[in-house]
Amino acid sequence: MAATQRVLIAEDHGDVAETLRDAFEQAGHAATACRTFEEARGVLSGQDFDVLVTDVRLAAFNGLQLAVIARDKTPAIRIVVISGFDDPVLRGEARRLGASYLLKPITSERLRKVIEGDSELD
Repeated sequence: MAATQRVLIAEDHGDVAETLRDAFEQAGHAATACRTFEEARGVLSGQDFDVLVTDVRLAAFNGLQLAVIARDKTPAIRIVVISGFDDPVLRGEARRLGASYLLKPITSERLRKVIEGDSELD
């Protein structure tokens, strides 16, 4: 298994956020789940993370906005943007930020492999 990662999950669907958090924790990672952009931004400003997993849609906000904040704070952070839509504009923006853009549904095993570097980014 890869080294323990500190993972921040920003997902507005509580059941999905908790499922992802539980899966990362079972894999030996330290995971924090947030349900709003504002909550995730606050947690991100006060803690360091190795990985950000964010839904592309977070109410009135865009997960890519959170990715910009994360990249500015921690240039080496690994970012995974998840979406239910294969939007070429959003995919291009994610790539420009050096982020992976994965389409739902995503298994927790696939996501773990991505953050651990055992799988292609997108």
